[in-house]
Amino acid sequence: MTRHIAPRIAIVGAGIGGLTAALALTRRGFRVTVHEQAPELREVGVGLHLAPNGSRILHRFGLADALHQVAVRPEALEVRRWSDGEVLTRRTMGDAWETEFGGPHYTVHRADLHALLAARLPADTLRLDSRCTGYAEDLDGVELHFADGSTARADLAIGADGVNSLMRAAVSGGQDLLVPTGTCAVRGLVPMDRMTRLNAQDMYVWAGPGGRMLTAPVSAGQQLSFVAVIPESDEAQRRESWSRPAELDLVAKAFQGWDPTVQELVDATDEAGHWTLCDREPLTRWSTARTTLLGDAAHPMLPHHGQGASQAIEDAVVLAACVADAGETPSPQDIAAALRRYETVRLAHTAQVQLGSRDSGSQRLGGGPAGLQARKQSGREMKALVADTSWIQRHDAQAALAEQPAA
Repeated sequence: MTRHIAPRIAIVGAGIGGLTAALALTRRGFRVTVHEQAPELREVGVGLHLAPNGSRILHRFGLADALHQVAVRPEALEVRRWSDGEVLTRRTMGDAWETEFGGPHYTVHRADLHALLAARLPADTLRLDSRCTGYAEDLDGVELHFADGSTARADLAIGADGVNSLMRAAVSGGQDLLVPTGTCAVRGLVPMDRMTRLNAQDMYVWAGPGGRMLTAPVSAGQQLSFVAVIPESDEAQRRESWSRPAELDLVAKAFQGWDPTVQELVDATDEAGHWTLCDREPLTRWSTARTTLLGDAAHPMLPHHGQGASQAIEDAVVLAACVADAGETPSPQDIAAALRRYETVRLAHTAQVQLGSRDSGSQRLGGGPAGLQARKQSGREMKALVADTSWIQRHDAQAALAEQPAA
């Protein structure tokens, strides 16, 4: 009789999704190793949205107090006219939002959330300076190959290696066509005390000819994170990057003639990152018998829903539960069944979120490629903007899993 042992689980990538998956799995008693290519554990980037569907899960992990220390729960979302800053509409958030959606909406610096998750993992979980260059799956498991020539064996490998995922390409068969959107996102941080005309507890949106500016408080209200969505040059569209430095003079030019507060924000920025916005079609599968994907590796999506982190967190908790339900010592067939169940629960939902992010969210307020004028903005537009994501924020990934019992 074949004797099975507790599976060795390898996660490639120590971003928000990879760390949440590691936390969810170690909480269930599994041995997990996270391989991260960076030589030190740090997360680049600026602010992100942790929507109620994501915060609800982290609260269940007992992280509410820690989140309260570093994140901001915005009191309102305010839309201002691009030309003069007049308040067009204001949507109350805070307690009202938490009551409506069953969890708080946080805005948080990516590095703060990253550190919060990493601090709760066992000390031997992370392997830094461990860049995966390839892997081979066989009947006995997965062999990972690294840039330094070393290898590692695992019974289950999880690709959490981001938008340019090596593992995504292997699982999907390499069919992953990039479709430029004609726009880019410029992301930066400004000390809140430089922006005296803005409330440190609110989010703001300006949408005008050829662009949008969105801001959110992070770092316990000490910093303002912003995203400027502006036209992208044809040459730049051929490069996709989260970390390329932005040319701030071009950003300033894009917002000439706008509300002085927007111009003040750009002027107060010392540096920012440039992210070319490219779209992809949803994958038709995420998994093989021993390998699966989560987060941006599984469903890279445009940022207009603000759901990237929350969808990765949902993936992580569902995947951990599926693996746990396969038993403490699952057979290869049990592991394959667990990955099929995970994919069944998550793939259709994330595809709907991914497709919806193409033409909704803040885009409803206007401000697209060069020459496009802002739409007539009204309370109806704000209601439509909220409706775009309300069904996503109400979604409970763990409840959805309960409706798909293990085989």
